[in-house]
Amino acid sequence: MPRVRKGAARNKARKRILREARGYWGTKSRHKQQAKVALTRAGQFAYRDRRARRRDFRRIWITRITAACRMRGTRYSRFMNGLKNAGILLNRKMLSQMAIEDPQAFDKLVTLAEQKTTAQASK
Repeated sequence: MPRVRKGAARNKARKRILREARGYWGTKSRHKQQAKVALTRAGQFAYRDRRARRRDFRRIWITRITAACRMRGTRYSRFMNGLKNAGILLNRKMLSQMAIEDPQAFDKLVTLAEQKTTAQASK
């Protein structure tokens, strides 16, 4: 049986790696081995930062809700507890948008949450 060399497969793999590394700086976009290392690292950073982005957005929403609550004389924790007791299942993203775009509706939610919090405390 004749000896088989990986000519076509090796070239195809090299092309694929270098195509994915296009735009990288210097050797990382020209040499297969350096490009492979750079792509691995880029993938790790992308995976990590997709999760970090979700955390960052949640922090922003909580900050906005906290600011809106303080403007209305209540605390974030009391507001969220009151909403939970009232059975209102709005996520933080929607509450944040509501605080910015529809302050009257947010005012109603704050009063409702305060009523439920005080009712729960008096039991």
